[in-house]
Amino acid sequence: MSVVPELSGPVRAALDAGRPVVALESTIISHGLPRPGNLAAARAFETMLTQAGVTPATIAVVDGVPKAGLDDTDLERIALDDSVIKVSSRDLGMAMAGKRTAGTTVAATSVLAAKAGIRVFATGGLGGVHRGFAESLDESADLTVLSRTRITVVSAGVKSILDIPATLERLETLGVAVAGYRTNRFPAFYLSDSGQDLDWRLDSPEEIAAVMAARDLLGEQSALLVANPLPHEAQLDPDLHARVLAESLAAAADAGIRGKSVTPFLLDYMQRATGGASVAVNLDVARGNIALAGQIAIAWSRRGAS
Repeated sequence: MSVVPELSGPVRAALDAGRPVVALESTIISHGLPRPGNLAAARAFETMLTQAGVTPATIAVVDGVPKAGLDDTDLERIALDDSVIKVSSRDLGMAMAGKRTAGTTVAATSVLAAKAGIRVFATGGLGGVHRGFAESLDESADLTVLSRTRITVVSAGVKSILDIPATLERLETLGVAVAGYRTNRFPAFYLSDSGQDLDWRLDSPEEIAAVMAARDLLGEQSALLVANPLPHEAQLDPDLHARVLAESLAAAADAGIRGKSVTPFLLDYMQRATGGASVAVNLDVARGNIALAGQIAIAWSRRGAS
């Protein structure tokens, strides 16, 4: 039997009634934002959805139990407990068997959300193909998991520290549908425009829900990625971004950092070198994606009710 995450009372009631639900990842809480502001942010993310009439389903593993929908005690633990680890989809079984408590990445959250029957998921930025892939063969599991998981993911593209053209090529090869939200350009998380064109653009939550329905009719089992850029006025200063990115890549090379250690190193460098400005942008990204995901979930639930 397939493992289904334990659902909170509100999440179970909303799913049973066909009301809108949005999945939220927990690594942004456990590992993505500095303490103690991470806990306040996690609560604020959930409140945004609740006030919009959408049930939040923050996903994590607590003492070996995958959960969709956390109570405040669990949320506080994910945010503040030093023993909380970070797990991708491949790690879920080991975390469960070891009774570990973990924040879930995009890949792990997507898997658990889909098993729970949640169709819309808001995250900050997707993982992707890393720079220097030919030497390190470093690619996020997010891409392959989305190729076999029926879920709609709202993301501000991928972080600019990645190889964005290669990431888009891999998404195409893997059959993950990508559309810009009110844009024909793929965003780069901190920046509104990565310079990469997109074939498809969707301009309303209702259009996105219609695409979801059409893909269901086709029996598609891969994800729909909705690339939602920051407004230009909210992005990180492009000149500052370019300078700090170049410095961080050089620092990583000088320190001999490779593989999965590169991303956390670059993000930490970005935070320190921008005086925390990158964290503020990270929060803006999350809020924008959560707001759009809520609207999509409402549009999707209305289709089911019609």
